[in-house]
Amino acid sequence: MPAIGRGSPTRRIVSRWTRWLPGLQTLSRYETAWLPHDVMAGLVLATMLVPVGIAYAVASGVPGIYGLYATIVPLLVYALFGPSRILVLGPDSSLAPVILAVVLPLSGGDPLRAVALASMMAVVSGLVCILIGVLRLGFVTELLSKPIRYGYMNGIALTVLVSQLPKLFGFSIDGAWQVLDVVLIGQAVLDGKTDWTTFAVGAGTLGTILLLKRFTAVPGLLIAVVGATVAVGVLGLDHGGGVSVLGPLPPGLPSLTLPWIRLADLSQVVIGGCAVAMVAFADTSVLSRAYAAKTHSRVDPNQEMIGLGAANLAAGLCQGFPISSSSSRTPVAEAAGAKTQLTGVVGAVAVASLLVLAPDLLRHLPHSALAAVVIASAIGLFEFRDLRRIFRIQRWEFWLSIACFVGVAVLGVIPGIGLAIIVAVIEFLWDGWRPYHAVLGRVEGIRGYHDIRRYPDARLIPGLVLFRWDAPLFFANAELFHQRVLEAIAQSPTPVRQIIVSAEPVTSVDVTAADMLAELEQALRESGIELRFAEMKDPVKDKLKRFELFERFGAENFYPTLGAAVDAYLHEHAVDWRP
Repeated sequence: MPAIGRGSPTRRIVSRWTRWLPGLQTLSRYETAWLPHDVMAGLVLATMLVPVGIAYAVASGVPGIYGLYATIVPLLVYALFGPSRILVLGPDSSLAPVILAVVLPLSGGDPLRAVALASMMAVVSGLVCILIGVLRLGFVTELLSKPIRYGYMNGIALTVLVSQLPKLFGFSIDGAWQVLDVVLIGQAVLDGKTDWTTFAVGAGTLGTILLLKRFTAVPGLLIAVVGATVAVGVLGLDHGGGVSVLGPLPPGLPSLTLPWIRLADLSQVVIGGCAVAMVAFADTSVLSRAYAAKTHSRVDPNQEMIGLGAANLAAGLCQGFPISSSSSRTPVAEAAGAKTQLTGVVGAVAVASLLVLAPDLLRHLPHSALAAVVIASAIGLFEFRDLRRIFRIQRWEFWLSIACFVGVAVLGVIPGIGLAIIVAVIEFLWDGWRPYHAVLGRVEGIRGYHDIRRYPDARLIPGLVLFRWDAPLFFANAELFHQRVLEAIAQSPTPVRQIIVSAEPVTSVDVTAADMLAELEQALRESGIELRFAEMKDPVKDKLKRFELFERFGAENFYPTLGAAVDAYLHEHAVDWRP
């Protein structure tokens, strides 16, 4: 049998496969000493996966058992396709309101139809994430600034909180608009519709989770949920007390099922799936980078999207619903000593064993306790501390964050996320639409040429305007560039013979801007003013060559430095001026 050398066909085939399946790379380098850590961490993780998976399923509008299906399958698939060594995927509170916004109005109260809708959303989300990864568009998350991300996450947190309050108080409402939901919840409480036994169980669970949260070594969530389940079972609160409970889970494992939905529902499901992909995409990218930095490793963001997409696609085809990375379960795995994704595999197997061997174990789990789990998670999503810092240092970005928050809270999750994307694009365009510009002069004692607004005593060169534009030149700012150049010429204290554009900050030029430059050059030439460029980047020059402007302006009129351009002007026009 021939050896597998570095350049052999077999080695290349293996390398090609492991590129798309990072789990195989990890397995090939797995150390025996890691095994006890991964197994123990997986068992610890499983104690959290069960109540959280069920709680987020109910919050998403599907029966609790499907939360376990959406836990088992993605963990197994991500262990194969995911590049991060300890990232934990599964149902998440930030996705629950997005899923619910689609499932609730379309399902008509039919749980099986709700599952099909949620599963198809997972399929759509998975395909979108895989496409992003294959096309290597993993950088897209960087287009959402931190204030905007805070805004929509705070809006999602509020949406989750409001959606779970009726279950905590033991009643239901028929609201369809979040602002109205708050009013209806308050009215129901005032009307005496609260089931105080249900509320006591839920509030006790929530209080225990929040109280024990500060003790990282104590499994507060597990203690709270187990305590509520035992209390309801022992005291018989689900019979005489009127406390609604989960009931026995259907035994068995998820099966491969293609979700079928009505054609009329497809557009809403696709929109919802794309919204889920965006939220999961942003959260997973941030969390993955954070843990990669902790473990001193590098994670390919594009492969991360493929791993997330494969996990979502598998969840959708196995009776699950959309999933994301978890900022609450990943730290549990890390604190328990997880070394690799085998931790997730052990956790998935443990949850599957529960469904096969002891499906009745959670029959007394109260719904108000599940609501408390989701509310505790929603509270953790709120971000106020850093927003206070942003308010202090950059007011307009703070108000952008508030606008996104209000959009999600008032318009709903999916329109609110759409608003966040629109605001992000507007923010991006605004910086380039109204960029900073400057006329430059020479300052005594400082090398180079500097902004005369910052240095009013700067000396100007007779007959010459040095103009700097601090942005790419593109369709949105081309006309403004034209205006600012003419204004700089008009404000010159001496008749202008030449204008030199300090183009080092200009990183790109599009067709609209190129046409503007051609018109500007002609207008200046007719007025007896020469247009020159200094420090222009080679890629920008290449574009001007494609636009047939480089030859028109003349290669000799592009200078490597601003100093060289000034020296050429002084020599050409015999100007007696010393730097």
